[in-house]
Amino acid sequence: MNQYEAIFVRKTVRNYVNEAVSPEILEEIRTRCREFLPLFEGTETDISIIDNRKGQLRRLGLFGVRAPYCILFYSEVTARYQMNIGFLMQQMALYLCSQGYGTCFVGDTHVRRELREKGDLVLTGMLAFGRSKGSCTRKRTEAKRLPMDELCVYRETPKSGIRSLLEAGRMAPSSQNAQPWRFVVMDSRIHIFTKKHQFSQMSRYRWEEVDFGILLANMMVTAEELWLDVDLIRLENLTQKSFPSSQYVLSAVLKS
Repeated sequence: MNQYEAIFVRKTVRNYVNEAVSPEILEEIRTRCREFLPLFEGTETDISIIDNRKGQLRRLGLFGVRAPYCILFYSEVTARYQMNIGFLMQQMALYLCSQGYGTCFVGDTHVRRELREKGDLVLTGMLAFGRSKGSCTRKRTEAKRLPMDELCVYRETPKSGIRSLLEAGRMAPSSQNAQPWRFVVMDSRIHIFTKKHQFSQMSRYRWEEVDFGILLANMMVTAEELWLDVDLIRLENLTQKSFPSSQYVLSAVLKS
């Protein structure tokens, strides 16, 4: 299994075998993270891998996660840095799944004070991982995701490459499985929007940029696997428009 295949079968794992991962594997994880392409160039990031076999990160237990390891993702605070971290975290989750490890995105970053910063970088995301009790995958049909017709408005008949990007995006995990994205689909581009929020939804909203980074990682991993030339850009004519129930994020453009 590779990262692209993992998009469709990876599941959130909350129960793990409390066993050590070899130093060689941990170093490979660090190396892989340095090789992942960022969503936005120029934003400094870093990771730390925490051995949690003795429960050093106690707050993970509040969410039913009993993971032997956790990767802490740090970032420079810049525009959309959380989206950038989500993009990197999903690439790591897919890589670990492809290697047979279970993973779980941990939304609560209230950890010990000394772990909240790494130099000038701030803790932005956490990914628990380890050998899972049971399978770290599930059947594609078992994923609880909205059907494509509820996520998309079709303005033109999309090309096959666009359909592949949409299906990979549909499978993206999100905080509380909110699936906040909506797509306006053209023949060779996808305009990506987020739903506007009511006040009661604001606690979920703070993780939404991370969610969109995860979505875009799925799309770009798919583009690389299928040899699609895709640009992620913000279009000025859409940026300046006001929409009643949604907000424009960016567009995925399939180049010929």
